[in-house]
Formats: sequence, structure tokens, C-alpha cells
Amino acid sequence: MQTPASFEYERATSVEGAIASLARLGSEARVIAGGHSLLPMMKLRLAQPEHLIDINDLTELSYIRDDGGEIAIGALTRHVDLLKSDLLAEHFPLFRDAEEVIADPVVRNRGTIGGSLCQADAAEDLSAVCSAVKAKVVIRGTGGERTVSMEDFHVGPYVTAVGDGELLTEIRLPLFPGAGSAHEKVERRAGDWAIAAASAAVWVDGSTISNVGIALSAVGLTTIHLTRAEELLKGKPPSEELFEQAGQIASEDCSPSADGRGPADYKRHLAGVLTKRALSRATARALNQEA
Repeated sequence: MQTPASFEYERATSVEGAIASLARLGSEARVIAGGHSLLPMMKLRLAQPEHLIDINDLTELSYIRDDGGEIAIGALTRHVDLLKSDLLAEHFPLFRDAEEVIADPVVRNRGTIGGSLCQADAAEDLSAVCSAVKAKVVIRGTGGERTVSMEDFHVGPYVTAVGDGELLTEIRLPLFPGAGSAHEKVERRAGDWAIAAASAAVWVDGSTISNVGIALSAVGLTTIHLTRAEELLKGKPPSEELFEQAGQIASEDCSPSADGRGPADYKRHLAGVLTKRALSRATARALNQEA
């Protein structure tokens, strides 16, 4: 039997202390909060960090607040708090849509938004949610802070823009009038990883779509940002025919792989159906017409 890899454990008492430790320890250090992504990877030897830095005491990174034209979410905010937030439900209801179908209460009580985004798993829901609503993330290091768009945050499968000696500290969601959003997911059983999922955010000005964000989960190596479908929709009046075209683009622009959750053609079909469904519901919410 293979002996489990050993590691050093440190419990951070401040954000600055955690960053200093990350800078000192380098690439072999990993941050742990909820642990529901990292620990399974360690058990499977897919991740073997030499140092674990526990940030669960950094309560200053746990919040959801209106911050003058943006909603700011601390990276240590738990899934359960995202689910229960009336502020998020009012402005970005797709968060509640997604959290209702993420894992189970045990995971939602411990898992964090920062951990979900930094895992950079293509099947993870919140990465698509944040991409659709044009979120930006704040990354802090010894040299200060920098802000990165979600498009630039996910560098590749399980790889993000967070470098050695840096910590994701905040997610910022811009507030604009006429907004509606929705998240649609198909899974094998409640709380499972998605077979396919689509997040959509729509901003309506008068009778036209002024801006839109669409992203897919579980149908590519990374979260897929549907820029071609977004360009199709901008400046046009919303309609089911238009959303059908966007769904067709989603099926064309995703790149699923066959696995235990289904064949690639089935996942492409789902990507299109769920994109259309998410756009329809997001627009109904933007127009205060949801049934």
C-alpha cells in the first residue's frame, strides 16, 4: 500500500499572513477553506501539495454587500450564504438558481465561492455564473492588488491567473439597470456535477438587449464563454427565434467529451437547449414577466 504523502499544515490568522506564507513557500503551497475540491484530488494523488494554508479563520473575506455600483463578494463566502442572500437574489437570481443544484447541504455549508473559482473545474457551476454576469475578481499579493476579468481568470483546465504568493480575495459584480439572469442545469441526480449547464445574464434597454453574457459548464476543457452568441443578441429585440439561434451557436461552439455522463452529441444538444432556456428565463426576469 502506498504511504500517503505528508504535508505541512498552517492555519492563517490574517490575509497578509496567508499571502506572506504563500510567497515564502512558493508553488508547493495550497490554500484550503472548504476543502471539497482539494481533498478529493489529494486522495487521488492528482494534487500533492507540500504545504496547506488553512484560511477558515479569515472571516474578513466572508461577505456579500452593495458597494456603490457593484456587489462585492468575499472569497471565503460559503455556498449557503450565496443561496440565502436576498441581495444576490434581487440583482443576480442565477446565483440562487445555481446554488439550489450544487452538491448537498454538507458541501454548501463549507464550500466557498473562492474555492470553486480557483479549482477551475470545467464542470463547476459558479465559474459559468460569474462569467455570464461579467464578474471581475480581485487577486492580492505582496505587491498589492490586481483585478482580472473572468475571461482572463481561467487560464486552462484547473489553472487560474492566481500566481504563487497570491490569494483570490474578492469577486465583484457590476450593477446595471434592466438586468435579468438565470442558470439551467441537467444532472444525473440531485447535487451531481452537471452533464451540461448554461448561465445567462441579459440587460434590456427599452425593447432591445443592450448587453448579454452566456457561459457553459461541463461541455469543454474549461468554462466556455459564448462570445459569438452574445454578439448575435446585442442590440436586437429579444425573441424565442433569436434565442433558438443562440442555442444553435452554443451547440456548435462547445467541445464536450463522451464520458459516463453521456455521449458528446447528447451534451451538445443539451448545451443548446439549456442556453435557449436560460436566455428566455433571464429575459423574462429582466422584463419582470417571469411566471
